[in-house]
Amino acid sequence: MSTNSETRAIDQAFEALKTYDAGSNRGALQPIDEAVVAAMKDESSRAKLEARLAAALAAEMPAVAKAYVCGKLRLIGGPASVPALAALLGQTELSHAARNALEALPCAEAIAALRASLAKLSGLPKAGVMASLGIRRDAASVPDLKALLRDGDAQVAGAAVAALGEIGTAEAGEAIREFLSGAAGPLRAVTADACLACAERLKAGGNEAAARALRNLLTTADQPEYIRAAAKLGKD
Repeated sequence: MSTNSETRAIDQAFEALKTYDAGSNRGALQPIDEAVVAAMKDESSRAKLEARLAAALAAEMPAVAKAYVCGKLRLIGGPASVPALAALLGQTELSHAARNALEALPCAEAIAALRASLAKLSGLPKAGVMASLGIRRDAASVPDLKALLRDGDAQVAGAAVAALGEIGTAEAGEAIREFLSGAAGPLRAVTADACLACAERLKAGGNEAAARALRNLLTTADQPEYIRAAAKLGKD
């Protein structure tokens, strides 16, 4: 239970947050830091603080302040925070902070929001979201990622195949296999790496046959020596 003095201190910190920017006094936000730590052990105060932080993301304040809020929601956020965080994914200055927060939230709503954002984003923010889906090993995103292998932006296509490698399901492996034959330039190396990563995931999951089939694709003479060596090593 917060005392009156603690409540006043938090109110003042949220007021300071409105103008918080690079070079501002970081100590002014300490009451929020302390409240977040306390909220991690108290569900009642967590929900109230989460709501206040999420609401702050919709207010007018510097990007630095909003990135700070994203960092706090990464620690105590839940489904209620998802819409406010997802709304920032298309903003260049805040996409990374919002994505990191959503990636960390254990709720299904966060992953669903990342997946849904793929249709709305482009360039680096889109590639970043795909990286998060790979880290979370979101099998439900495989069809969307497979479609993005045909994207005209090599950065996006490369991020899609890398994410498929991290997800590491049989369906993801099949998408990588199909893409490998036509991958050229920098995408060829990225796809080979994804192939190795997917094979490791499949092997760890007990699907030895699928893992071996992927590695066999990388033992051909047209692959770089280090890729061939890694593929052969993985068979042991």
